[in-house]
Amino acid sequence: MEELAREAGITVRTLRFYRERKLIPPPRREGRIAWYDEDHLARLRTIAALLERGHTLNGIAELAEAFDHGRDVGELLGLGAPTEETPVRLSPEELADVFGEEATPENLSAALDLGYLGTDGGEIVHVSRRLLDTSAALVREGIPLADVLAAARRVRDHADALAELFTELVLTQGHSTDDLQRLRPLAKSVVEAELSMAMDRRLGRLERGRHPGA
Repeated sequence: MEELAREAGITVRTLRFYRERKLIPPPRREGRIAWYDEDHLARLRTIAALLERGHTLNGIAELAEAFDHGRDVGELLGLGAPTEETPVRLSPEELADVFGEEATPENLSAALDLGYLGTDGGEIVHVSRRLLDTSAALVREGIPLADVLAAARRVRDHADALAELFTELVLTQGHSTDDLQRLRPLAKSVVEAELSMAMDRRLGRLERGRHPGA
């Protein structure tokens, strides 16, 4: 414990307090010896970084609980299921840098529930570089992350329905799942084109609403 506290730049008393608050996981025990490792040190550095950003210990405790009960990387990525998405590994500090004050315990828990985030040791894994970059861009535009995640849940429902529709379209014609994998770019092309035209229609209606006489 003394070695860990020294490496983290805190007092043993503070470390004991963090343990009592369950801000860090318990050590690995061998008889009467308690072993701490790099994961514990990473957690302590994360706590320090979050405190510097103005987070309260109660909020950090909720974050720690979310990390400790989040899905691991294997579950997040479907245990090797084929994917076109590129996962992103982040430290908790890097995640806080991406979303700033929006990286709250509530938003983290929502992202874990949605399946965007998982954990792998002391690291966080985001399921998709594209989704991470898009979410961050929307937050930079002033859209609250909570609203982005709520919209993402609705998009997930629609995307599942579209995937089911395309799967039935292909498989009911006697094709195999290998064919489905091969043809998935066609599904993406249809969805992208339809979404593009839907946005055109939506923007057109909004413009006509602003200029009814035009």
